[in-house]
Amino acid sequence: MSTRFSQIEDRLYDRLGPVGGAVASFVLEVVQIVLISSAIIVPIRYFLVQPFYVKGASMEPNFYDHEYLIIDELSLRLREPVRGEIVVFRYPRDPSQYFIKRGVGLPGETIEVTGGNVMVYNTEHPNGLVLEEAYLEESTTGKVRVTLGDDEYYVFGDNRDSSLDSRSFGSVHTDNIIGRVWVRGLPFSRIGTFDLPSYNL
Repeated sequence: MSTRFSQIEDRLYDRLGPVGGAVASFVLEVVQIVLISSAIIVPIRYFLVQPFYVKGASMEPNFYDHEYLIIDELSLRLREPVRGEIVVFRYPRDPSQYFIKRGVGLPGETIEVTGGNVMVYNTEHPNGLVLEEAYLEESTTGKVRVTLGDDEYYVFGDNRDSSLDSRSFGSVHTDNIIGRVWVRGLPFSRIGTFDLPSYNL
């Protein structure tokens, strides 16, 4: 590309003279920078990472309204989400909207909300086990029991009393999951990455 641009610059200098050629050369350099930058940025923006603004209080106190997050889209193309990951997904009832929640129930498991707790039934715990969630400040309200399909996840907001989540709209299919929260970019006082929580499973 640089050789081709150099040849074009030489022709412009010949036709436009020193001043016109210098202006045209500058414009060509800008175009070259834009093209190269676009070739790098566009694939990253649309296929690897993307920004996300938190809306609402459903993930407090771990994520607050208007916080700026970077979503990693690549990881979940190479593997399945794991328990405790914070994911961004298309709202099942309106795919034009994007939600942020924590993945708690995994494919094939039975999830039950009862007595203020989340119980997980799987091959390791066929009789069910109360899930210990250290990141919560309150109990989990509601009464529901659901068995997840092979490509389904059960998601909750960390602020259980103020969260529209799987207790309301049901499970989230793998195809609707956009990516996992990777970095909090804003506010600067809360910049950081996120570790997976430890569970008693």
